Amino acid sequence: MAAISSLGVGSGLDLSGLLDQLEKAERMKLDPITTQKKTQQTKLSSYGRLKSSLTSLQAAVKTLNDSKTFQGVTSNISGSGATAAAKSDAVVGRYAIEVGTLAKAQSLATTGVADRTVDLGEGRLTISVGSGPAAKTTNIDLAANASSLEDVRDAINKANGGVSASIVNDGGATPHRLVLTSTATGKASEMTVSFTPAVGAEGGQLAGLLGYDAALPAEDNSMTQTVAAANATLKVNGIDITSQSNVVEGAVQGVTLSLSEPNSSQVLTVERDNAAIKSAVTGFVTAYNSLQSTISSLTSYNADTQVAGDLLGDATLRSAQSQLRNVLTGTLGEGALTRLADIGIELELKGTLKLDSTKLDSLVSGNLSALSGFFGGSSAEGGMAGQLGTVLNSILKDGGALSNVTKGVESRVKSLGERYTRVEESISATVERYRKQFTQLDMMLSEMNATTSYLTQQFDALNAQLKG
Repeated sequence: MAAISSLGVGSGLDLSGLLDQLEKAERMKLDPITTQKKTQQTKLSSYGRLKSSLTSLQAAVKTLNDSKTFQGVTSNISGSGATAAAKSDAVVGRYAIEVGTLAKAQSLATTGVADRTVDLGEGRLTISVGSGPAAKTTNIDLAANASSLEDVRDAINKANGGVSASIVNDGGATPHRLVLTSTATGKASEMTVSFTPAVGAEGGQLAGLLGYDAALPAEDNSMTQTVAAANATLKVNGIDITSQSNVVEGAVQGVTLSLSEPNSSQVLTVERDNAAIKSAVTGFVTAYNSLQSTISSLTSYNADTQVAGDLLGDATLRSAQSQLRNVLTGTLGEGALTRLADIGIELELKGTLKLDSTKLDSLVSGNLSALSGFFGGSSAEGGMAGQLGTVLNSILKDGGALSNVTKGVESRVKSLGERYTRVEESISATVERYRKQFTQLDMMLSEMNATTSYLTQQFDALNAQLKG
């Protein structure tokens, strides 16, 4: 008998539909696992939200615990002849800046040659930048077949000896001139140039092109000084200052001046960066209130809908909240300011913080050292920010409370996933066993139906003969 290609064809029964119903019933075993896994994944997401809020608060607390936060300054300079950038060690005050001359880099130029690609002679080019023990000397050997003006330019630039080289076309009969420029400004970066022909060589044109020494009369130098090296000169509150560079550091403590216009006057004002300090405090309040909002959402309960927050009653969350509240309600500072209320921050009944900006402004402008001490402190325990930072580090560190409970949930999610796979494989095996049994049943019933039909035909034929 031919194999049955579709369940129920041989028997006439809806075995395929019955198999579908059995498979559906079997797969219901997966529903509890799916529900448990979804619950754990939701809890894992909730721990992620809690960690994110705690990390934001940790960053805000770290800013308040940094003494540099309360030492920041801003600088403002009038006019367009100079700009200023102040660091935290700048001294608050007003400074009169008078720019005299700008620093310049020395430039030297050769006489012209007709062809910039023609070789000009073998030998050694020596360039010194500066004088005395601090001088930087570079020796460049030029081969006879690689000594064109272009070759000399490229060799100088490749040497990185504090000199840049270029070729200028002046439009004359012999237009190509090699120009050397010191890469640094100031008289300390003046150049000395000499060329020594190779032994046995005539030296070619280079011997008559390359040569400069400031100690010699101009007529004895092969090269012409087109720009003289110069130092920047300026006055700060009437005190004369000389600088090798147009970027002047140290003339005003903690301030870098960038000069751009000679014979100009400016007024530099250095002030405490009160806006940054207030921003740090308000940033802490905002981060803490955001954390409280997250906690409220995760632990809420709606009596009407009977829907609870994902972490309602969670021990790790309650512990973190309790530790932070204990710090905020304890004695925090070490000086005149000892409580949050002293700096204009009230801890409200609903757990959030409320900032009195007027009170904070008064402290920032009138008692900054006390405010800094309140947050940063000076002892090993530290002020409010130090104590909060210790608690937050304990909660958030690897191996801390939040890390451990998160890893536990992740482990349960993984375990449930593996269990789901095992049960699904078991269901597939069971359904396949049902399929084989139904196939055998279908074939057996098909054979019985065929036998019944045959016997019925034989009995009908026998009856017909007996009646005849």
